[in-house]
Amino acid sequence: MNRRNLDLSKIHIAKKDLGMDDDTYRALLVRVTGVRSAKDLTPKQVGQVLAEFTRLGWQPSKVKAKGRKAPAPVPDRAKLIAKVEAFLAEAKRPWEYVDAMAKRMFKVERAEWLDPVQLHKMVAALTYDARRNGRPER
Repeated sequence: MNRRNLDLSKIHIAKKDLGMDDDTYRALLVRVTGVRSAKDLTPKQVGQVLAEFTRLGWQPSKVKAKGRKAPAPVPDRAKLIAKVEAFLAEAKRPWEYVDAMAKRMFKVERAEWLDPVQLHKMVAALTYDARRNGRPER
C-alpha cells in the first residue's frame, strides 16, 4: 500500500471512528481544505484534515505488538527452544516464522509442540538459513 492510499485510509477510518455522516464529512473537507473529496487532497491537506480529526477527538489506534510470546517449553525441550529463539532474535523474525516452518515441515501447528527429534531438525534448518544469509551460527 503506497503512502497516499495509507493517508486516505486514515482519513476514512477517522471519519468512521468519529461517527460522521457523509454530509458532515464533506463539510469538514470543504472547511479545512476547500475540496469535497479526499482523493483531491494534496499531502499537506491530508495532514490538515488529520490534524482537524485529532482536534475533534480522534485518536489513531496504537499498532499492536508483532508476534506472540515465546513458548514455555517442557524441560527436556527448553535448550532447543532457547536455541530456536536465539536464531529468531538474530534474524529479527517473529515466532510465527518458526510456527509456519513447523507446519510446513512436520504438519504441526506450533513449534513448542514439536518432539525433540523434530526440534533438532528445526534447529538444523535455522542453522542452514543463518549460514545462507551470513548470520552467525549459534
